[in-house]
Parts: sequence; structure tokens; C-alpha cells
Amino acid sequence: MEHIQHTLPWSSAGMERRVSVFRFGSGSRKAYIQAALHADELPGMRVAAELKQRLLELERQGRLAGVIELVPVANPIGLGQVFQATHQGRFDLASGHNFNRDFPALAALIAPQLEGRLGDDARHNIGLVRRLMREAISAMPPAASALEGLRRILLLQACDADVVLDLHCDFESVVLLYALPQLWPALKPLAARLDAGAVLLAEDSGGSSFDEACALPWLRLAEQFGHARIPLACVATTVELRGMADTDRPQVQHSAEAILGFLADQGLLSGDWPAAPSTCCDATPFSGAQYACAPHPGVVSFLQPLGKRVAAGDPLFEVIDPISDQHSVVHATTAGVLYARERLRYAQPGLWLAKVAGAHPLRHGRLLTD
Repeated sequence: MEHIQHTLPWSSAGMERRVSVFRFGSGSRKAYIQAALHADELPGMRVAAELKQRLLELERQGRLAGVIELVPVANPIGLGQVFQATHQGRFDLASGHNFNRDFPALAALIAPQLEGRLGDDARHNIGLVRRLMREAISAMPPAASALEGLRRILLLQACDADVVLDLHCDFESVVLLYALPQLWPALKPLAARLDAGAVLLAEDSGGSSFDEACALPWLRLAEQFGHARIPLACVATTVELRGMADTDRPQVQHSAEAILGFLADQGLLSGDWPAAPSTCCDATPFSGAQYACAPHPGVVSFLQPLGKRVAAGDPLFEVIDPISDQHSVVHATTAGVLYARERLRYAQPGLWLAKVAGAHPLRHGRLLTD
């Protein structure tokens, strides 16, 4: 194992933040796994701790067939943001920006340099694109903030990977994946191994999240240079590992073994691994997800359990104002799986309380919320 440390720019006097990368194995193919980019989403960090120990063991056994890079703490900025005993890991307190938005659009950066240099040799094209991606990130002007520096460090580590797994969680949630529709066939074994309850697909969900910043450039370059063979050389996904409180050992061990099994599916681990389950949840369009909000303030009581398949018109939750006695029941507007719920139980204006993964588009434009 090699331990690589990157120092973030713009540290205050007497303080330094570092991003630690643990590199295992060697070879031409590479997987990159990071956890807790939203720093208060700790199940991924706990799974990463489990993966680290398993990868050390597999490395000693000589069972690594490629490079696996693991970043257990992808966001040291957010990890230290505790305000009055409450962890604030989703947004950078210095700027208000979401840590998992606005990653550089690599296709636009390197497209001018690819003119006249691409052909029928897919392997050559992949190598050239990856080299230009690394050079473009390295050649950017000095980062204007610690957050900007963090984005560049993470993307530089991941941009040459064949597989990218960004480990997150929701407030209260089933296991689910976000990915490009074109990558679903490659990711279906991962969803099956994780026993995912939902998979949400979008070609561009808006906001330039990390997994899309890694995967989408290959699709855009293939569209722009239609004469050349440019495969989707990065299988990237955001994995939501249940809810924020789901760090119990049996859960994280199952998730870690599922991820290792998927890496074996991808040819990055050798030896005998259990086959992926033959059954898996259906993937649905991210645009088909209902984000159910309350019509007024009040205490929230959920009326359906997580993972329940609901029909349009089924009640999702009720809201009661204890002063005015105003009472409302919010219903599903689509048939699908109730895959996430808010952890707070008092309705806030404009904030979702339940999410249902439906098969038919309901939303358009930017699909990600902040």
C-alpha cells in the first residue's frame, strides 16, 4: 500500500488540511473509490475503513489485478465544520457552495487539443484523453479557495480511472445508485450485489456532481468526435449507502464485500468471488423521482416505511400544526419505491420530506437539489 497525501491550499496559519489517498496494487486498469464528499455522510467513510483492511489483506495475498485507490475522507474541510454540536458537512461554510457540485467540465477543456488526433484505435484514444485530462487539471490557475483546490485534487486522482465509486448516503434511505443511463448495464451487478432498492438514471442531472464529472466527458467527446472510437471508458456512479445513521458493522461489511465483488466483476481482483445475484431492482429515470414537500409547517409523521412500493395516491406522510390544528396528508403522485425520507420531523418551506422513484418523468431541467 502506498499512502499519498495532498495538501489543500488556503490553510489558515497554524492549520493544514490534507487529502489522504491509499493506493493498492499495480497494473494498467484502475478503480477509484472515495467517501464522505458530503462530510456528514459517514456510512461511506465506515465502509471505506472496512475496504482498507480488506484491500490490505488482498494485496498481501497477491489478488489485486489492477490499481485501487481509496480516499476514506474525501472532504477534510467539511469534516471539521461543526457548529454548536451539529455537523455541517454538505455545504462549505466559507462560500455556501455544495461540496458535490461544480466540478470542472473536462470535455470542454480538452476538446480543442483533440482535433485531428483521434482515430479508430480506442486504446490510443483513451490514453490520449486521460493524459490531456490530467494535464488540463494540472495547468489550471492556482486555486482561489480550499474548496476549489479540493475539487481539483479529487478529480485529478479519479480522471484516469476505469471505475469510480463516490460513496454517499441520504438522510434515511434504501441503498441506491445514481448514474448515466449508458452505464446501467455495467453497473447492474453492483446494484444487485448491494441489494439496491432504487437506481436513478440521468445523462446530465445538472450541477456537475463528481460522478458525472468523471463519466460524462467520455459521452460528450464521443458525440463531438463521431468519427473516432471513444468508448465510455469510466464507469462512474454515486452510491447512496442507506441513511446517515446506518454505520452498523453488519451493514458496512456487506457493502464492502459487495463493492469488492463488483471490482472482481470488473477484472480488478483475482480469485473466486460469489456471482452477482441474478435479480435486481429496476432502474428508473431521475426525472421520474417525486420530491414530496409539505404544504404548511408542522410536525411530520411518515405513513409508509422506506423501501415500500407505493401507488399514485397513496399517503406518504401527514403534517400537523399543533397551534392551529391544521392537518394535511401528502400523497404520492407517481407509482414507485419510497427510497428516501427526511430525518427531521418538522416541515420546512420548500424542502422535500419524501422521495419516490417513479418510471415516468415528472421533473425537467436541473434535477439535483442543493
